[in-house]
Amino acid sequence: MERPSVEDSGSRSVDKPRGEREPLLHAPWTIMTLCLGLVALYLVQTLALSDAQQRALALSADALERGRWWTLLTSLFLHGSWPHVLINSVAALAYGPPVARLFGAQARGAVVFAAFYLVCGVVGGLGFVALNLHDAEGAVGASGAISGLLGAASRIIQGRGRIGRMLGSTVIWMAVVWTGANWFLAKFGLTPGAGGMQVAWQAHVVGYAAGVLLIGPFARLAGAGEDAFTD
Repeated sequence: MERPSVEDSGSRSVDKPRGEREPLLHAPWTIMTLCLGLVALYLVQTLALSDAQQRALALSADALERGRWWTLLTSLFLHGSWPHVLINSVAALAYGPPVARLFGAQARGAVVFAAFYLVCGVVGGLGFVALNLHDAEGAVGASGAISGLLGAASRIIQGRGRIGRMLGSTVIWMAVVWTGANWFLAKFGLTPGAGGMQVAWQAHVVGYAAGVLLIGPFARLAGAGEDAFTD
């Protein structure tokens, strides 16, 4: 998430016949739809929304105080630049597949995945606002929601394909690295694709925590049984 400048069941393996190649991408359709959707929406943003309209849809403490609660959602679908949206799309492609596969590719799993993504984004946005109460500058971007996918993936990595312990070593170390990297990059303005804009790193950290906390309940909503958990 960035602050925009208005100026500018077991199975057995089967050998594939000779000459048949593995597909280039193994990402579930839900992830591919998300990535393509983010890019398409940014194209619409650049073509159809004025600077004033983009400011009105950005998230800030002032926006919430004025009753514009919808900005918690609209800000997730806006980006500050082409590098910003492309980097977020690549991050979703990297972090999201384990979560999408856990929820499943059927309609129920897709709906739960979408809800999980949005809830993590909203929680990340609330974290950003809570830590920036006196900052009137708005923020846009899907990074809080995508950080939730990373938080959820950390527990799946911890559990080797199942949902591992919330305080497992992998989850903790990934949280430490994620927090430290986000703070450092934001502090010194080194974030790739930021284009000189300040980065709402708080939304990234809070979104990650939301993913860690919520992956279990949402997995159950998707129909996952006890065998999806390590303990």
